[in-house]
Amino acid sequence: MTDLSDALAIAADIRQGRRSAVSVMTATIAAIEVRDTSINSVTRIFGPRAVAEAERIDRRIAAGDDPGPLAGVPFGVKDLFDIAGEVTTAGSVVLRESPPATHDATVVARLRAAGAIPVASLNMDEFAYGFATDNAHYGITRNPHDPSRLAGGSSGGSAAAVAAGLLPLTLGSDTNGSIRVPASLCGIWGLKPTFGGVPREGAYPFAASLDVVGPFAGTLDGLRVAYEVMAGSPMPELPAVSDLRVVRLGGWFGANLSEPMAQAIEAVTAHLGGLETLELPEIPRARAASFLITAAEGGTLHLPRLRRHALRYDPATRDRLIAGAMLPSATLVQAHRFRNWFREQVHALFRSADVLIAPATVGEAPLIDQPTIVVDGQLVSARANLGLYTQPLSLAGLPILSAPLLGTGGLPLGLQLIAAPGREAALFALAGALAQAGLVGRVPLPASKDVKPC
Repeated sequence: MTDLSDALAIAADIRQGRRSAVSVMTATIAAIEVRDTSINSVTRIFGPRAVAEAERIDRRIAAGDDPGPLAGVPFGVKDLFDIAGEVTTAGSVVLRESPPATHDATVVARLRAAGAIPVASLNMDEFAYGFATDNAHYGITRNPHDPSRLAGGSSGGSAAAVAAGLLPLTLGSDTNGSIRVPASLCGIWGLKPTFGGVPREGAYPFAASLDVVGPFAGTLDGLRVAYEVMAGSPMPELPAVSDLRVVRLGGWFGANLSEPMAQAIEAVTAHLGGLETLELPEIPRARAASFLITAAEGGTLHLPRLRRHALRYDPATRDRLIAGAMLPSATLVQAHRFRNWFREQVHALFRSADVLIAPATVGEAPLIDQPTIVVDGQLVSARANLGLYTQPLSLAGLPILSAPLLGTGGLPLGLQLIAAPGREAALFALAGALAQAGLVGRVPLPASKDVKPC
């Protein structure tokens, strides 16, 4: 089978004539059609148009043209990104009769200009409201490492497709952790860029004051190139890791960890020579504020349609959106006031630190038939609580890289690397050093499930 995990290797092969874009695209489509039946990451395949675009890439290369750094690379989009000529459903049947998009989302257009080719839309929680990718209309996306477990959400299809080796690059969105949670549970790289640093035009909104779009990838270098293309400019030169002041977040971020997660973070801390541990104040209130802002903004956005078509929504999504729309305005004002205060507290940490580290989830992916996690000794809903460590940090608008932890001896786990706004370069520098040390990197599937190079 063709190796579809490394976007930059694929692009180099295509540019240098070792593979054609058409052969890569047809292999990608065949892999999805055969292997996605067990994980349900893909909702639509843009087959004929993707092959036609691959043919154009091959013609450009034959004519001596360079299509770009992602020449011929197939990618998938969470089903809330506009693809010209396709209906954007945002994981819901409510939008199924909407007119097709007239333009690509800005980040999709930028990736296409760099030579990449959109080939599939990917499963998600309806309207991005959830951490499980458990969709009443399109089904549950299963974790490629163990199909009896959740892939996380709301960008679960995007993470699972990369983890399964079906696609080397996918797009997701992150409001409260929807890139970081599934990247962690599926053992791949994911990036939530600085709020406002990557254009969101053409991505169906959830909560506009929190929404960020970003990439998933099978390799760190692929993630970096995808991010730079999406942002529209290269990052500054990466800083020397020896110059970075790295601090571990404790308190809230040290409680409720599974034993494998605790051990993995200790290994990273030990490798970095022992880290100072700092605590952020009022984390429970930060999580509550993020929840309230999300609920209110999402509910207000959907209220006109809910009044007409409430019964067409996923019941779990519908009920939460209605509840959000009913929140008193005074509550939302208080949440935003707290957000401003909390953002100042978080940003103050970067006077004495360059990168903060924290777990992305409490532990391994929960079972689908027992979708719970343990928090403070109690079993709680995974769909609502998998963002325990991601949700509070969303308030501050920071760039956060989810790095897959290696050496845990079991299911994937993820580490959040957190920097000040606009400091993505520090995250990639530290992630690269940890990868070189063998502490982080894409977690391989069990041998029976892995994609083997031809």
